[in-house]
Formats: sequence, C-alpha cells, structure tokens
Amino acid sequence: MTVLPPLVDPAGPLTEAEFARYSRHVLLPEVGEIGQRRLKAARVLVIGAGGLGAPALQYLAAAGVGIIGVIDDDVVDETNLQRQVIHGTGDIGDHKVDSAIRSIVELNPLVDVIGHRRRLTPQNAPELFSQYDLVLDGTDNFPTRYLTCDAASAVNVPVLWASVLGFDAQVSLFWSDPPAGEGVTLRDVFPAPPAPGSVPSCSQAGVVGAMVGQIGSLMAAEAVKLIIGAGESLLGRVIVFNQLRTTWAAVPIRPRTASARNQAARPAPAPAPPAPAAPGVNYVEETQVDETLAGAALVDVREDDEVSAGMLPGAKHIPLALILTERGRDGLDPATPVVLYCAQGPRAERAAQELTSCGFTTYVLSGGYTAWDARLRSNPMEGA
Repeated sequence: MTVLPPLVDPAGPLTEAEFARYSRHVLLPEVGEIGQRRLKAARVLVIGAGGLGAPALQYLAAAGVGIIGVIDDDVVDETNLQRQVIHGTGDIGDHKVDSAIRSIVELNPLVDVIGHRRRLTPQNAPELFSQYDLVLDGTDNFPTRYLTCDAASAVNVPVLWASVLGFDAQVSLFWSDPPAGEGVTLRDVFPAPPAPGSVPSCSQAGVVGAMVGQIGSLMAAEAVKLIIGAGESLLGRVIVFNQLRTTWAAVPIRPRTASARNQAARPAPAPAPPAPAAPGVNYVEETQVDETLAGAALVDVREDDEVSAGMLPGAKHIPLALILTERGRDGLDPATPVVLYCAQGPRAERAAQELTSCGFTTYVLSGGYTAWDARLRSNPMEGA
C-alpha cells in the first residue's frame, strides 16, 4: 500500500458559492477546506467521453475539480446511450466533447471545462498531458492505452486507468516516477498489447452499462483521493472486479526494470496464433463458400461503422446484437445453410452458436473480413 502526498497545492480561499456547493466535502476531516481548495486548483484530463469517461467527468465536476479537460474525436451514437450517461437522446450526432461540456456546465458552472475535439496521437499526447496534473484513461482500445502509458511516462504525469468488458473490470494508478513508492506503468502489468483481434472490444462482446458507471465513479473517487492526499493510493495494485459474483480483489504489481519496459515497448515480432474455434463451430474457407456452399446465406455480423468500409459480395448485414434476437433471425431460412463472418472470427462464432441452437446449419468464414480484404488487396484482379 502506498500513501502519496497531495497532488497539488491549495488554491485561494473558497467563495461563498463554493462553500455552499461543496459543504458535504468540507465536513469530511480528510477533505476539509484545504482539501477542497486543492480540488479547485487541480487540472484533470479525461481521455474519452464514453462509458468510463462519462461518470468520471460528472463526479469530477460535482467534486469541484477546477479545470477539467476532455479529449475525444467521436460523435454520440444511439448505442452509446446504454452506458455513456453524460449524453442524451438529443445529443445523437453531436461531438461527444461538445455534449460532455454542455452537461458539465449544467451540472457545475463553477468549474472550467476545456474540450479537445481531436484524436490523441504520439505527436500531441506529451504536450497535452504536461498541461494537467492527472490523466484519467477511459479509452476502450489498446493502441490508445499504450500511447497514454508511454506519453504519461515521458512527462511523469500519473494515470488513473480502467478497463471494462462484459461483467469484468480492472482499475489501477500508474506513475513512472512518483514522489513515494516505486514507479509502476501499464507495461508492468501488460508488457505489450495483445495481438490485433485476439481481445474483443465492448462493441463486439458487450458490456454492462451500470457496471461501467461503477468503475468510472471509482476512477473519480480515486482522483479525489490522489488530489487531496487522502488514504492509500492504487499505486502498485490492480483492483479486479467481477459483477456476476460481486467480488473485488486487489492484485499487487511488481515493477519491471527500465530495460524490460523498453523491450516490451518494441513491436511484437509476430502476431500470436489464432485462438482455436469455439466448440461446435465449423470453419470454412472462402473457396468452399464459392463451391460447396454456393447456395448458403452469407451474413456479416459486424457493426454499422465497420461495414461502411466494405462487405463481402452478396453478404447480408445483420449485426451480432440483432442476430441474437428473434427479430434479427426473421430474414433467415432455417432450411438454408448460413455462413457468418465478422472482422476475424469471435463474433461470428457467437452468432453461429446462437443460430445452431435455433436449428440453423451454420459455418464461420475462416479469417473473416480481414483475411478476405487482405487477399483482395494483394491480388486486386480477384475482385474485378
């Protein structure tokens, strides 16, 4: 367990309006007036106004964090509203940053919000992070997580990190050179990102919206502790939560050497071998679809944004979440074999298992759209 000093010095005296709004904080001995003034002085950047970022932003604003930054280049989609509670139905189609700012200003006009409506890159991340005292990583993809880790390490800014998928979540604090305790980064826990496609995203595997709210709120609570210097930090520990069992566990982290971190940061020499097919799932090659399964229904189970870049010729688009419902299966004939594909395979396997249980004869296209697209690019005449 690591006890860290307060992250920032206190700001000037609180105004009457601030005293009134934050009185329940001031009553806490661990916070008090000085702690609330530290919150007022703090500058916190939240990466992503999504499932984790939404509750984190709301509670940081409610707590009185003086300057809150939010970076995101995405727009609000209807599928976001199941968990991204900072946005509403009327915000669909708007930039998430703009929607988040409106919500924060409505919640607490006493804080300042800075919107960064752009994608985080290796070029802008270090300079952006250096403007803040703390970064909250609410992203849902591995490239951005590792970019955040490396950029924060370069400018020695602490990162509160969380990851959620399905009914599981993890939370920790990473800091390459803290004022107390040993430095720990994401690469001490996961030295290198997994092979592309080996771990599904929330849009592929699903996530419990209320649980994302729990974890985002926990991130905000840990940010408050860190800013005011209260309690024991998460530095050197990963909190693991399982919603189905309602269990929390703390897993200690052993720091790696600097040379080991640098080695881990290098690109992997080769991707990991593909995972074996799920039990009862039959994989077929594209040539088999053209020849022996010529009369089969070809179904793309990817999301709308994925199919906008292209689909296999003759395919019908039924997203995984829809094909798992009776309505999504209405357009399919149980007497006709169904060949399913996604980007690489896991979602198609899930769809195949569901359809098989409903009496369909199913197959999964080996390699999915990714393999088909790669073959087409290497030999454009195939698609002529």
